Amino acid sequence: MPYTLEISDELRERIDKHLEEDETYEEFLTELLSVYETEGAFLQEGYSE
Repeated sequence: MPYTLEISDELRERIDKHLEEDETYEEFLTELLSVYETEGAFLQEGYSE
């Protein structure tokens, strides 16, 4: 089920600087989350599933 996520223009611009050619925001965020989950960053920050 798709959701709409509202972000500020400033954050969108920051993300745009990191997007690969033809990469969508969803693809970028999926990759970003995978990196954090693999490295255990969420657990280090006190977050858990």
